[in-house]
Amino acid sequence: MMASRQSEAGPPQASGAQARQDLMDKLVGIVSSHVNEHLMAVVNRIIAGLLDATDPSANGGAMYQRVKSGNLLKENSYAFFHLACTALTDAVRKDLAALAPVSAKSAAPAAPLSLVPLEEMDNQVAFDAISRPFDVTCSDALATLSVRLGHMLGRDVLRMNQNPFRPQVFLMALQQAWVDFEPDAAGHGLIVPLLKPAILFEFAPMYEALNLAMLRKGVLPGSVDAYRIQKTDNAAAARAARAAEKAALSRRLKDFFGGGAEPDDGIPLIPDLPSMPQGNGGWRPSTAAGFDAPAAREAVPTRGGFAEAAKGPQPAPMSGGGSGGLLGMLGEMQKRMPQLPDAGAAPHNVFYLPRLKQSLPQGSLSRGDESTIDLLSRIFETVFLDDSIPPEIRDLIQFLQIPVLKAALSDKNFFFEEAHPARRMIDLLSRMGWEQRKSADDPLFQAMRRNVDLVGRDAGREQQAFAEAVADLEASIAADETIAETDIAGPIAKALKQEKAAEATRSAKTAVAMRLGGNGAVEIVDSFLEKKWTTVLTVAYTVEEDKPGAVANATRTMDDLLWSVKPKVTTEQRKELIGKLPGLLTTLNKWLDVIKWQDADRLQFFAGLAECHASIVRAPLDLSPARQLEIAVEAAQQDAIRRIEKEQAAAELEQAAQADEAIVTVDGLERGMWLEFVQPDASVRKVKLAWVSPLRSLFIFSTGARQEAFSLQGEALAQLCRDGKARVIQESGVVARVLSEAMNDPVPAVLSA
Repeated sequence: MMASRQSEAGPPQASGAQARQDLMDKLVGIVSSHVNEHLMAVVNRIIAGLLDATDPSANGGAMYQRVKSGNLLKENSYAFFHLACTALTDAVRKDLAALAPVSAKSAAPAAPLSLVPLEEMDNQVAFDAISRPFDVTCSDALATLSVRLGHMLGRDVLRMNQNPFRPQVFLMALQQAWVDFEPDAAGHGLIVPLLKPAILFEFAPMYEALNLAMLRKGVLPGSVDAYRIQKTDNAAAARAARAAEKAALSRRLKDFFGGGAEPDDGIPLIPDLPSMPQGNGGWRPSTAAGFDAPAAREAVPTRGGFAEAAKGPQPAPMSGGGSGGLLGMLGEMQKRMPQLPDAGAAPHNVFYLPRLKQSLPQGSLSRGDESTIDLLSRIFETVFLDDSIPPEIRDLIQFLQIPVLKAALSDKNFFFEEAHPARRMIDLLSRMGWEQRKSADDPLFQAMRRNVDLVGRDAGREQQAFAEAVADLEASIAADETIAETDIAGPIAKALKQEKAAEATRSAKTAVAMRLGGNGAVEIVDSFLEKKWTTVLTVAYTVEEDKPGAVANATRTMDDLLWSVKPKVTTEQRKELIGKLPGLLTTLNKWLDVIKWQDADRLQFFAGLAECHASIVRAPLDLSPARQLEIAVEAAQQDAIRRIEKEQAAAELEQAAQADEAIVTVDGLERGMWLEFVQPDASVRKVKLAWVSPLRSLFIFSTGARQEAFSLQGEALAQLCRDGKARVIQESGVVARVLSEAMNDPVPAVLSA
């Protein structure tokens, strides 16, 4: 998973030339889509311009040619549309391919050196001037695009005249399409004066889409949504790991019981269960009372209320060989099982699996049946030795030994299907045991007793009885969880409010930080954004769900403010500033009223802002148009580099967080898991994860039956994991854990319940 995330976070070069080429094709596709959507409107405006008889620049002869060409275009507009769409897309593709890394073009023969014709040079100079208004208007977006393209192609930041998406490429391609369309050479120059912003489509949305496409493919990624993406990826990785380990264990078990060939994953077949000697002795733990005595023993030392356990129903002689005879014998024994004791009473005459194997004649069991008994013995012993499960529930589970053994002997899916009813029942009972469901008045404890009795009494239809019992238990658990959610509704509502506020603050700080420092803005604006506009954006993010568009409005206002204090080197830019100022100031004041900033500092800020705007408008215009464009482009490019560097730095921090094992562990936690916390006095406290917030930043724990213990923020929980003061202790069901240990699984804890 880490490798996957790293490959996404780095440039496409890391994944090879094909990934780069795929992204380049995607970018060309975005251009093609934008052109196809907007070019017909451009064609109609060109037609209107050619047929405009009121144009003072048109004399008699020129007007005749314009009307002639205009009518030609009007009658064949769709033909020109398709011709121009192809020309624009091909021009972008050609310029983009020319920038590809040398290795991608090494197979092509080197083109001979030649002089550029004077006519072509003149054409370039002319279109430099024509495209200048477009370049100035889109300088910020073009600069960002140049930085990302340079990174994608393994180059330095591209210069303006290297960017394959610059307006000049489109204007020249459109002119060439017109030359190919208009057969009369006298009309070839007619649309050049019409190539201006009022007639052409807007480039800004296309540039935004191109930048977004590269961002999503990991080309200098931003970090606004990185927090949410990281949490989602880590949780998905944890689920995938659990699923993979579960599948691996299932394959091992199937190969073990099937005795087939070596599995495809290279895991060798297991000749014998670890720590389970074969033969009459069987596998008998030496630490558990009731599991360590021969059949003749009359009494067992009490443990958790168990007594006289050795006197359980003795095996009847097997009629017939193999599993069929064993199943028949178990059926007869089940009929003689003692009654389920009343709640709180000590059980007696409980049957124990290890003695069954010991009491049977040597060689009467197949290897598979012996292994089945051994595995189930280990499962039940694990429950019996688990002090986290109350004795009352351990007693109930012990009464399931014969029914579960019969179910496992008749259907080996018990071992490799978590949904198998008999296996599911053991897991459910042990899980509820961890929740300390031992009160005779507890509806869940009553459900446990009722269903254990149902399974234990029905010797003729184990599978169906288990299925009915599991359905009843799950329904009881679901009803209890509904009540539990109601009981902790207050803490959940509080946690959701905290998380929403934290996310809003984080998003606001990130958005402002990306725009601070080195952006050509005066210090008063930088200080204002950091101290006041962060609060505005926090409010906008908080109310976005109820008032869609609040974030976009606040962000656009911030960007307009930054734009307003940058140098304006053309008359058109200054006119635009004067036109935008009233609306900008109104919007600024509305947002500042929302956050109730009413002191003298607010008046001082607006006074300083007015001085800044006045100085921009009064500055002399003594620069040539070419120098004006050069200054605008340089400033925009520096802004883009600075902003993307900040985005990249933030993304690297997120990657470092993803590599933190504690954070990955916390992000992989799921509701219902059990954790162990070391208390200040060195004691250990076991709690259940009762609720996880949507962004996995807040966790509520309970001690069991609807009793909230405490809540923790994700960062604090990760630190406890890092310090060894918190760990997951039950991530899988008891059956999965025991089977994993028996099969020598290297990572048993990742099996899912």
